[in-house]
Amino acid sequence: MFVKPKQKRKVCFVITSFIHYSRGLFILEELKNRPDVELHIVISGTALLAKYSSKFSYVKNILEREGYNNLHELYFNLEGDSHLTKAKTAGIGIVEFSTFFNQLRPDVVVLRGDRFEVLSAAVAAAYLQIPIAHLEGGDITGSIDESVRHAITKLSHLHFATNEDAKKRILRMGENPKYVFNFGSPEIEVVHRIVNGEHHIDFSQTGSGAPFDIKSDFLMVMYQPVTTETERLAEYTKTILEAVHELTIPTLWFWPNFDTGAEEISHTLRVFRDQVKEHKIRFMRYLPPRDFIWLLKHTRALVGNSSAGIKESSYLGVPVVNIGNRQGSRLRTKNVLDVPHKKEPIKKAIEKQMKKGRYQPSKLYFANGTARKIAKTLAEANLYVQKKFHN
Repeated sequence: MFVKPKQKRKVCFVITSFIHYSRGLFILEELKNRPDVELHIVISGTALLAKYSSKFSYVKNILEREGYNNLHELYFNLEGDSHLTKAKTAGIGIVEFSTFFNQLRPDVVVLRGDRFEVLSAAVAAAYLQIPIAHLEGGDITGSIDESVRHAITKLSHLHFATNEDAKKRILRMGENPKYVFNFGSPEIEVVHRIVNGEHHIDFSQTGSGAPFDIKSDFLMVMYQPVTTETERLAEYTKTILEAVHELTIPTLWFWPNFDTGAEEISHTLRVFRDQVKEHKIRFMRYLPPRDFIWLLKHTRALVGNSSAGIKESSYLGVPVVNIGNRQGSRLRTKNVLDVPHKKEPIKKAIEKQMKKGRYQPSKLYFANGTARKIAKTLAEANLYVQKKFHN
């Protein structure tokens, strides 16, 4: 007797930066391996821009090597570093995602986080009546990213929070409890599963600036733009550079993301790299997850304002010096020491954290089977389009 095969669910996963790939690594793997899913991956935003990538972090090349099919590219980022440029890019993104989604007609679109390109995809999918699944909703940070994140939440239908506090916020926003989940943080599962792997970083082939000896004690710096403080980003970056430089500790400093103000930070870093003699800072682009996590595990401290200091570092017990307000409201553990944009407090905090050493690892953002549970929900949940406010 002939039995009509069950139709596969067409899942479209959107990647707008290398971090979306690295933090969604095992969700993608789970979706790829499910026989009831037809996975499509859209690569756009800075994930396509050479200036924000190293030769190790071209997302499409990595995905092809890992056996993924149905890879699509959308180019729409405008050159420039102003609020106007980002607003216009978001608008063009809506046009491009609308055209693409209308042609592909996925059953569900998967989005992560709070970037302006992600908002573009959310608006396009919502108006085309395509259900949206959102990863990492409900977090609070205090910048424009928070407003974008909450806007995406209100456009989305399936919600995958990374912690219980975030889940409660999503529920208070009127979302249907049947579709709000806390399966833990996908990026922490990535750390959990690959933290004991080997590294294979050839520092002669990546990065610029000072030579780097992997056997030495070292710091890591990840400093991203705060879009409401762009007029002071050059000053803030100089302050952090001076603090780190004066400590004379070998340092890996990662270039900023594509948000407004990134060029101010990047220009300040380039001037320092080219003009300051005998410094000990090597400037880096994104690295593959296994290499980055190996470095994070072995650094004496992570300095800056990245969510990696709040999430991944908490699980590893890495000492963190969090500068400014970008992560000010995010749920954190005792490994984080908050300081203002002032040189002496930054230096003292780094010295204190290095002296303290490793903290007790925390499972604040960890849960077992995160990627598997998210993939299963994406494949099997009853999807809907019309949303209602739930009290």
